Amino acid sequence: MIAGIIGLGLIGGSFAKAYHSKGHTVYAFNRTKSVTDFALLSGDIDGELTDERIPECDIILNCLYPQAAIKWLEDKGPIIGKKPIVIDGCGTKKDICEKGMALAEKYGFTFVGGHPMAGTQFSGYKYAKATLYNGAPMVIVPPKYDDIVFLAHIKELLEPAGFRSITVTTADEHDAVIAFTSQLAHIVSNAYVKSPTSRRHAGMSAGSYKDLTRVAWLNPQMWTELFLENKDNLVYELDTIIRSLKEYKAAIQSEDSETLRKLLEDGKRIKEEVDGK
Repeated sequence: MIAGIIGLGLIGGSFAKAYHSKGHTVYAFNRTKSVTDFALLSGDIDGELTDERIPECDIILNCLYPQAAIKWLEDKGPIIGKKPIVIDGCGTKKDICEKGMALAEKYGFTFVGGHPMAGTQFSGYKYAKATLYNGAPMVIVPPKYDDIVFLAHIKELLEPAGFRSITVTTADEHDAVIAFTSQLAHIVSNAYVKSPTSRRHAGMSAGSYKDLTRVAWLNPQMWTELFLENKDNLVYELDTIIRSLKEYKAAIQSEDSETLRKLLEDGKRIKEEVDGK
């Protein structure tokens, strides 16, 4: 298999390392050429993804930020050709899927929306690893949902990454759910550490603090773009959690133990229903 990787950050770099470690040919492009050169020197890729090599690829993983990913599709759409399956790795799906599928129809290539559900709080090629996606889910938004042969081909193309499962959904459903499972969590974590008390936590914090603050260490540029692209869904989730927090605050301020106990019991019950005991 020949894989083309666009963007050698954490996501693209991990794809490059995963495919290359499984013996596949990997060509990559990164805006900062020194990163591409380093990946080549490290033996993680086989060469630069030039315009001549793009049509030779079986799969192209477009791992740029959303607007840059769209710009790449606009620029390279005329030369991609019919052979490669282009899958993006953006954290929101509506905009990239609408524009990507329109460009695919215009130029005759195949585009599939994608979101690998794995990552770390760190960004950049130096944190990329071949095992990042092992056991993780991959979400895809295909142009057609009733073609089992096509979906099986997508699964085969993604197999070298090591995903545990492939979830097929729509762009709207993806963005609504991801606002809760990922984007809200990043905002809450980032806001939580702004308490002045965070400066005094050393020696008096353990797993709860570590778990809640892990993703506060985020990439501001990328997450700003993702948050604004998914504004409506994210504002809904923020309104929901703010409303819940006000309920806890009111019960504590008024020393209403009965209401507070019920709020805590409700949260515990919902967690058990959603994720199991």
